[in-house]
Amino acid sequence: MRQPNVLQKPLEREELLRRAKELGELAEQHSLQSDQDGKLPDVVIEKMKEAEFHMLMRPKTYGGQELDFKTFGDIIRTVAYHSVPAAWITYFAIIHETWPAFLPKEGRDKLFGRGELMADVFAPVGQVEDADDGEGYIVSGTWNFCSGVLWCDWIALGAIHKMRDGEQPELSLFIVHKDDAEIIENWDTLGLRGTGSNAVKLDKAYVAPHMVFPISRVVQGATAPDGNYEPDYQIFNVPYLAYFLSGFAQVAIGGLNRLVDDYIEKTKGRVRIYNNKKNEKDGSSGQRNIGEIKMEFNALKNIADELLEKLQGYRADGTRVLEEEEREQLFAMRGYVAKNSAELATRIIINLGGNALYRNGQSERFVRDLIAVAAHPTHLYEDAMVGYGKTILGFDGHPMW
Repeated sequence: MRQPNVLQKPLEREELLRRAKELGELAEQHSLQSDQDGKLPDVVIEKMKEAEFHMLMRPKTYGGQELDFKTFGDIIRTVAYHSVPAAWITYFAIIHETWPAFLPKEGRDKLFGRGELMADVFAPVGQVEDADDGEGYIVSGTWNFCSGVLWCDWIALGAIHKMRDGEQPELSLFIVHKDDAEIIENWDTLGLRGTGSNAVKLDKAYVAPHMVFPISRVVQGATAPDGNYEPDYQIFNVPYLAYFLSGFAQVAIGGLNRLVDDYIEKTKGRVRIYNNKKNEKDGSSGQRNIGEIKMEFNALKNIADELLEKLQGYRADGTRVLEEEEREQLFAMRGYVAKNSAELATRIIINLGGNALYRNGQSERFVRDLIAVAAHPTHLYEDAMVGYGKTILGFDGHPMW
């Protein structure tokens, strides 16, 4: 009988991208309804699970496979070309199955063994107390923006607390089953509506010590607390947050690529009825806009490519911890791609005029989604540029990203 939580065999790049295209096209068929419902339909989530994307970057010990970072990025871009929300959930499904690798064996066996999806919120807004049993923790709080929580069984939630084996308070993710949490359906937003990124509330939930992801320690180079059980695991051999955050730029590039292609096609057939019925493609203004937009897109794509190439280099060198300026340069790269993708998307829809505003024409939804992508705290432009500038001048950068 087929095991739902183990890849049957390693998947080749061509097959992975074929599955990504099928998933994206299916999500696009449901895009209007997803926007109205504030969540992707279950059929899209089932398609993603069928494609086995969520298992790709697990340790091989737990049924994952070696996946180059370019293919990882291209999966996300391919889905985003058709549906930015579906790409967001696909990206999160992949990366969320890497943090269990850093748990003690009891925890990772539990999470990897059931074939269930996982969600998280890094924001350290929880309140934590040591449990009376001398081992676990009692966690309470409300976390917004829990992407994918409607389809996930396990949820990892951020809080700063002095752990029993620690010397000072540190950021950790406390993992609970959805049965121990309350889902607050408050996701009513400008963009990324299909992600269903609702809030999660805990009221004195018990979390065992083997269900705590020690993110601060992992950022400092830790692997699994009971030993490096898979020394060649690629995620043990790159800076964890650099990997974890690298897909946001790929989501933006995939969605922007669709907008640029649509813009070119619409420009070819556009007639300016208030401008003597001239064909847009025949005028120097339309031609210049095409050239500028394509060049700006290419520049942003090159930065997103470089993020993935850097990961490949870290993997080759076994680099787990970055120098401060290098860390903040990655932050700046993500921020630059996010902000400028949203601004270029806005320019495109303004250039296209009133006919592009109709919801069934797709363009306005891609624009809203890219604006929402740019608002994520892991690549806010102002924070990113300040952090990078500070490190260039010899100061410490952003405390988190």
